[in-house]
Amino acid sequence: MSSRNVLVVLYDGVQSLDVTGPVEVFAAAARFPGRSPYEIRTVSPGGTPVRTSSGLTLVPDGDLAAARPGRRTTLLVPGGRYAADFEPRLTDWLRAHGGGAERLVSVCTGGLLLAEAGLLAGRRATTHWYACEQMARDYPDVAVEPDPIYVRDGPVATSAGVTAGIDLALALVEEDHGQEVALTIARHLVVFLRRPGNQAQFSAQLAAQTARREPLRDVQQWITEHPDGDLGVEALAARARLSPRHFARAFRAETGVTPGRYVERVRVEHARRLLEDSRQGVAQISRACGYGTPEALRRAFIRALGQPPAEYRRRFGP
Repeated sequence: MSSRNVLVVLYDGVQSLDVTGPVEVFAAAARFPGRSPYEIRTVSPGGTPVRTSSGLTLVPDGDLAAARPGRRTTLLVPGGRYAADFEPRLTDWLRAHGGGAERLVSVCTGGLLLAEAGLLAGRRATTHWYACEQMARDYPDVAVEPDPIYVRDGPVATSAGVTAGIDLALALVEEDHGQEVALTIARHLVVFLRRPGNQAQFSAQLAAQTARREPLRDVQQWITEHPDGDLGVEALAARARLSPRHFARAFRAETGVTPGRYVERVRVEHARRLLEDSRQGVAQISRACGYGTPEALRRAFIRALGQPPAEYRRRFGP
């Protein structure tokens, strides 16, 4: 079977981990006998060495101008500077040749480069949370999804910040070579093959702001430590020594989400970890996360992750 090609675009200011993380994933596939390896090639404008955002120097294999992605080629565009003053040779090349790749992949703010080249027009996409607002503002023809760690829309796949590129690369390896190969690579790299693309970029605690006032911060911590407890507004308000109406208003003002929404995120996240890391039954997990019944947990999972707990465990469980 012929090998697949991975063409990685380099430029001054590129983030080194956006390059090396996915490349290590693809390179690891060569360790499996009988599997077609990936032929990995790096290119830069002019074929000159580039200085990464961390100060490292990367030496490309060739000149961007001579590269032509085609059949069985995954074109990987890593992230770098946030500003829109992109290297014209890079965006012009992407505009002219990016659409010829079998798969077009961006990591982190590499999605801004794809958008600048017009390759995300009419598509769903994501990028680093810090740049999602910029992408939505500067490229209104792109349907920006700020929450997922990666988004796939046809042959185009865009991922969130830094390590999300590893998650996306593992998903592509799984597509090409199967879950067993991808899981073995993940174990070798000491990362988890557990994060579906629609998983949020942040945990529930990081996705919401930390409340300024100590009573509300204490309530946030209580919710995290007691997902199976009484987490209704009245009970939480009593813990904060506020009236239910005052508590609900203050919680949303300081965290950016309602108490109910925050509780839902914490409970789903806790259930997800139990499904991934334990062999407890769904009924037991439902009780441990405060849902009471498997059906209530099922509805919450479909709302949050688009799939029921049983399917989630089949894909990402032990």
